[in-house]
Amino acid sequence: MGIAITLKEYLSDHAASYETIAHQRTASTLQTSEVSHVPGDRMIKSVLLGDDDSYVMALIPATHRLDIEQINDTVGRELDLMPETEVAGAFTDCEVGAIPPVGEAYGIETLVEPCLLDQPEVFFESGDHGVLIRMSGEQFRDLLESAKKTEMSHHL
Repeated sequence: MGIAITLKEYLSDHAASYETIAHQRTASTLQTSEVSHVPGDRMIKSVLLGDDDSYVMALIPATHRLDIEQINDTVGRELDLMPETEVAGAFTDCEVGAIPPVGEAYGIETLVEPCLLDQPEVFFESGDHGVLIRMSGEQFRDLLESAKKTEMSHHL
């Protein structure tokens, strides 16, 4: 599959520089960071939340656990984790569980854990469980300029 077409077009539209890295398929983002020899605090985990109105994408390091109550307090909504079937419907060009951290490309409000924006480089799923994107922290910050920065996770 390679890079999801929506992601590829979004990165091209924003003149984003990045590299792709092939990796062994894994069951989790944290495992992907381990087999790819990428620090877990630089590996981005994208989590889709939602309610009856819309979706929200939360971006946290692979080494963290999402705190949904904290997010709900921040956004003033009652969001829940979306089931895989709903995630698949929202990201039709991605493999289930391999959604890229660019909610804006899919018309989804995005929240980002601030510590991700301090990294010199970041890694994330490309829409395919066998391909990672490697990007400079500066480039990632530019892409996430419109995302809301909020603390919403705890280190495992």
